[in-house]
Amino acid sequence: MLIHALAALVLTVAAPVPAPTRPSVVDAASIDAVVRAYLDATRIPGVAVAVTRGRAVVHTSGYGHTAAGDAVTDHTVMAVASLSKSVTALAVMQLVDAGRVALDAPARRYLPEFTMADDRAAAITVRQLLDQTSGMSDRTYQSFSGPPLHTLREAVASMRTARLTTAPGTRYAYHNPNYQVAARLVEVVSGQSFDAYLRHHVFRPLGMADSSTADTADDLPPSGRGHRMVAGMAVAVPEPPAFGNGSGGVLSTARDLAAWLITQNSQGRGPDGTPVVSPASVAEMHRSSAVRSSYGLGWDIGETPSGAPLVEHTGGLITVTAYQALLPTSGYGIAVLANAGDQYGDAPALGAHLIDLLEGRPSSPPAPPTPLIGIDVVLLLLSLGAVYPSVRGVRRSRHWAGHHRLRPATVARLLPYLLPVLLLSTIHDVVSFLYRGRDISWLQAVYLYPTFTLLLGVAASGCVAVVVARLLRATQVMAADRRPGTQAADTPTTPVA
Repeated sequence: MLIHALAALVLTVAAPVPAPTRPSVVDAASIDAVVRAYLDATRIPGVAVAVTRGRAVVHTSGYGHTAAGDAVTDHTVMAVASLSKSVTALAVMQLVDAGRVALDAPARRYLPEFTMADDRAAAITVRQLLDQTSGMSDRTYQSFSGPPLHTLREAVASMRTARLTTAPGTRYAYHNPNYQVAARLVEVVSGQSFDAYLRHHVFRPLGMADSSTADTADDLPPSGRGHRMVAGMAVAVPEPPAFGNGSGGVLSTARDLAAWLITQNSQGRGPDGTPVVSPASVAEMHRSSAVRSSYGLGWDIGETPSGAPLVEHTGGLITVTAYQALLPTSGYGIAVLANAGDQYGDAPALGAHLIDLLEGRPSSPPAPPTPLIGIDVVLLLLSLGAVYPSVRGVRRSRHWAGHHRLRPATVARLLPYLLPVLLLSTIHDVVSFLYRGRDISWLQAVYLYPTFTLLLGVAASGCVAVVVARLLRATQVMAADRRPGTQAADTPTTPVA
């Protein structure tokens, strides 16, 4: 995007932040040094981190504060966003292990209510939901900008009028509703709510006592809410309304995620050896799909900078970010939860610094947020500056009306003043285009670009005020001209010779 491109250009001349000296041993102190250096550079208000190796917890801790002002600890409940997809995938694989679901069977066999306005949807398999090759996409079904949803049942029902973008199994498209359908399938097959199922079959067996799920952003606890950065200041704001259970609704802690990482790196066995899923199912989740080599079942598949295998997933709501990574060769696991959006730094970037540490590789200094702060300041100043021409235009509307008659051509010349209004009302469509078709609501777009939206809002309000004032004055002048023996004020006159 233009703002990000400008930030990248300015960043090339920004003063570097010294990187902490890398210790010879990866322990709590060395991890702590990397995290604190990153937070000092990026100004993220709060972060929780977990690092494991094999069946051992290397380090769990919290840093900074929550949106409510409390200290973040390794027991602070935070939103894990799209890391939830790996949890949903495990729940489905448990049903596969139990013989209650077949991975390559049509999803509709287990979830008859899953129908779409496309006959091809009957062929969507359970696997295709999990590896994001169902044929559904944000281009044909808008889950964020559409009507509000509150339950998984409602989410699945809302897809009845949608069509597929491609035939099932032919193309990858990251689409949150895939995992909402999968979570609803778990509910129907198990006879339990999705939250109850996870509590009984995943969280409790693994000792994840503080983990649960939220249906919508309104269900986030105070500790799970985040921030947006404005001119270098972290502003605590509520998450914009959205439905996300199954695809992004899990709430957890660094301590609980340590148990989750151990399970993923220990062939499905928790910290105390309790099995929750088979080794074969773990391998299936971590294996590349036939259509896209970089995605498995709820996990991204790739390599670290050193070329070692990497199984990971990023997560991001508008006000929080999250990251998890498994390094199969070394047995390490990483989880990072950050209570701020991705403007000045995020959980995946901090996760990359931790991977550098674990692999014994010098890490680049964290990038300071100076360029983006400057852009915010400029946009705020422009917002203030836009007030003056608006006020001046309104005050001079009487003079303008004295020189223009209310005719269609005159009104047409005022239409360009409404362009800022059009852009403001459709900013979510513009952002969606810039994000390659990903669906986004209008309020989410405002959150993503607060200072730019403020400037646009001030300009739009000013332009509307000027147009309304001119039309009103022109109407008054026209009415005065129709009264016999009167002449509108400010109307040019010809001196009598």
